[in-house]
Amino acid sequence: MPTPYQTPIGSFTRKSTFFWAAVGATVGLANLWQFPYLASIHGGGLFVLLYLSCLLLVTLPLMVTEAVVGRYARHGIVLAMDDLIRRAKCSRAWMAVGRFSILGAFLVLSFTAVFGAIALAYVFFGAKGQFSAAGQAKVTGVLAGLVSDPREVREFMGWHAFFLAMVLWVSGQGVAGGLERAFRIVVPGTLVLLLTLFGFAAWYGGIDGAVGQILQMRPRELSWASLSAALFHAFYTLGLGVGVWAILGSYTTSDTQLKRSVLAVVLIDTLVAILAGLMIFSVTMEANTFESLRGFGLLFVSLPLALAEFPASQFVIAIVFAIVVMIVWATSLALLEPIVGWFREWTGAPRGLSVFLVGFVVWLAGLASLFSFNVWAEFRVGGATGFRWLELVTGGLMIPLVATLLALFTGWCLTRNLSKTMVGGAPGLFIAIWFWVMRLVLPLVVAYIGIHYTAASLVGLCKNGNDVFWCQPTAGADVREGGRATPKAGDNEPEELVPADPLPASGHGE
Repeated sequence: MPTPYQTPIGSFTRKSTFFWAAVGATVGLANLWQFPYLASIHGGGLFVLLYLSCLLLVTLPLMVTEAVVGRYARHGIVLAMDDLIRRAKCSRAWMAVGRFSILGAFLVLSFTAVFGAIALAYVFFGAKGQFSAAGQAKVTGVLAGLVSDPREVREFMGWHAFFLAMVLWVSGQGVAGGLERAFRIVVPGTLVLLLTLFGFAAWYGGIDGAVGQILQMRPRELSWASLSAALFHAFYTLGLGVGVWAILGSYTTSDTQLKRSVLAVVLIDTLVAILAGLMIFSVTMEANTFESLRGFGLLFVSLPLALAEFPASQFVIAIVFAIVVMIVWATSLALLEPIVGWFREWTGAPRGLSVFLVGFVVWLAGLASLFSFNVWAEFRVGGATGFRWLELVTGGLMIPLVATLLALFTGWCLTRNLSKTMVGGAPGLFIAIWFWVMRLVLPLVVAYIGIHYTAASLVGLCKNGNDVFWCQPTAGADVREGGRATPKAGDNEPEELVPADPLPASGHGE
């Protein structure tokens, strides 16, 4: 087994690759099915500005921290934390940060691949014309037949295996020959296709109504709930807490402008969310009720139903879901990488074998989520399926816990000189603000997000009439509707406060 800190696991060959890889890791399904709806009910353009402010003040410092930790140590999050703990002479208990990160990435990838499988199937369904001239009952039936019908579970498993094979094949080619090449081709290609479809939607759809819903300034709709919604979405949309930023940072070239790249990624992610929202709303607003313009149903029911009325609908639907596949595929590659990197550093195994073994375990774990939609749908604990519990544990506990611990470790354990060395060349004011934000602000903010996410999700399960202990009202108290992590039409405030996905590509639907 290689000696610790002497296990090079790869690097990018071009400094711009970090930007493209980070964009691929951060642009996820929430940009398509959650952000537009939140903007439309929370003041339009004012919510966009509020969301961008939360990104810059909360998400950006965490992203920079995780990325510089990886680049400074030139390792994945586990060995990077080990290196920093040794240098700062801190307690070994801080190693939990790296280990929980890897476990979180594994769990999120396991159910992200399930949604990639659905999108992949929809590419072929659209090309074959299964949505052409279809009503809502038929479109809903296509989704139910693929996902919920126990008799068709083998087909669903086949799409799941197909999607994961696409991810593993690229990862097996190596960091430069596989990941770098894929990110540099797929991510720009996805953005070009998205811009093309935006032009198509603007020409044939109701772009004026979409602009009014998402970008028009409506101060009366802004409230404290808007701030919570923006904060939650900003935290969960950019892949924090699962080691992705650390591994990408470790692969960067020495001349990569890391802080500028992270800022550019934040701005691009927001721009993509706006463009995707305008595109989707412009083609779906007239054909659907407002409550259907969000979540799982928006992407897999409302969108194909609306696109079926457009010229060349078979081609258009296939292209739209090919974009969705590329988005989830890029994010899955990013989620797989910290796990593979950790396994290689732990065992010294070659990359091909590491990718195969990790991928096989991810496939097995993903079956638990896949079966939660069909053959195991009736088996619930506390009113939730296995998928919902996986989602709640990762989104409500593990990811916020890792982010909080990383902020505390950086702010209270590392010395200022070591922190300054890690961050690199930056104005003294930036270093001071970053240091105190990590020390005081972010631990409190992220802890609030995790606690509220968990509490709202648990209370949301009470809507199904569950008799678990947290659903029992106390004397003289009203049981207020809480949040739910699964986007479904009809939910109000909970849907706004509990994010549609804890990571860029994870989705929710049950």
